[in-house]
Amino acid sequence: MVTFLSGGTGTPKLLDGAGAAFSPDEITVVANTGDDIELGGLFVSPDVDTLLFQGGGVLDRERWWGIRGDTHRTHSALSDIAAAADLPDGPQYLETSRQTEGRDIARWRRFSGIAEFMTIGDRDRAVHLTRTSLLDQGHTLSEATNVLADGFGLTIDVLPMSDDAVASLIHTEDGLMHFQEYWVAHRGEPTITNVEFRGSSTAEPAPGVLEALSDVVVIGPSNPVTSIGPMLALPGVARALMETPVVAVSPFLGDEAFSGPAADLMEAVGATPNTAGLATAYPFADAFVIDRDDPTEFDRPTIQTDIRIDSPEDAGRVIQAIDEALSILA
Repeated sequence: MVTFLSGGTGTPKLLDGAGAAFSPDEITVVANTGDDIELGGLFVSPDVDTLLFQGGGVLDRERWWGIRGDTHRTHSALSDIAAAADLPDGPQYLETSRQTEGRDIARWRRFSGIAEFMTIGDRDRAVHLTRTSLLDQGHTLSEATNVLADGFGLTIDVLPMSDDAVASLIHTEDGLMHFQEYWVAHRGEPTITNVEFRGSSTAEPAPGVLEALSDVVVIGPSNPVTSIGPMLALPGVARALMETPVVAVSPFLGDEAFSGPAADLMEAVGATPNTAGLATAYPFADAFVIDRDDPTEFDRPTIQTDIRIDSPEDAGRVIQAIDEALSILA
C-alpha cells in the first residue's frame, strides 16, 4: 500500500505513471484543501477536483485544471453583468465579519462571485454545486468527495486532508491574500513576507488520513509550502510521517521550480529555494528522488533520474525511481 500527498499539478502528473509500480487498489491520495475557497457561495476544492477529473478521464491536460472541452458561458455572463452594472471586478475577499459566517468549512476563504476572478467552466461548476449541496445537507467534505469520486469512476482512494477549514493565507507587502488571490489574480507577483495556514492548529485530519500515513508515503513534485505545507500543519501528520518510510520527489530542476511560486514561497518561510531546501521542508523524508543533473547531496538515500514529467511515460520513469528508493528503505 502507498499513500501520495498531492497538491497543485505535480503529484497528479506523477500519478499518471503510478501503474509502473503500483496497482490502483494499493493507492491512496491525500489532497491539499488549503487552496479551497468559497466563491459566490459555491465551495471549490481545486486540488481535489484535479484528481477527480484526472481519474474520471476528463481533465484538461493542457492546463491541468478544469474539464477538457468545457464551456464558460456562466463565467462570461458574470463578467458581462458586472461590467454592465458598473460593479467592481477582480477578487473581492468578503469582510472579516462575513468570513466566519455560514459554512464553517469556508472560514477565511470567502469571496464574492461578482465577476468571479477564477475561471470556472460550466461542467466544472456543476461539480461545485453538487459538492456545496452535499455540504449543506450535512455531509462532510470527505463524504462529498467520496460521492463525487464514485460519480467519476475513480479506481484509487482520494481523501481530502481535513473536513475542517484550513485557509492558506499569504502575507505580502500589498496586504493579506488568500493563496488563490495571490496566485490567480495577482499571478504571484506581490512580495511575500509570511505564509499562514489559518485554522490548521485546531483542524483534524480527515477520517482515514492518519491511517493512510501508516503506509509508505510518497510526496510528489508539488509545491512544498502551499501544496504540502497545509497537510504538515495538521495535528499528528508530521509525527505520523516521522514513523513511516517517506520518499520525496523534488519539484526543482536545479534551482528552477517546475512551475508555480515554489521558490518564492520557500524563501519566504526560511527554506533554501531549491532542491537542497527539501531537507528543511521535509525533515522526516527518508529518501529523495532528484533530477539526474542536480548536484544536491543529502545525508540519506538519493535516486537520480530525469524528473521532468511531460507524459505518462515520463511519470512511469519517476515512479520506478520512487520504487527503487522504497526498496532501499525496506
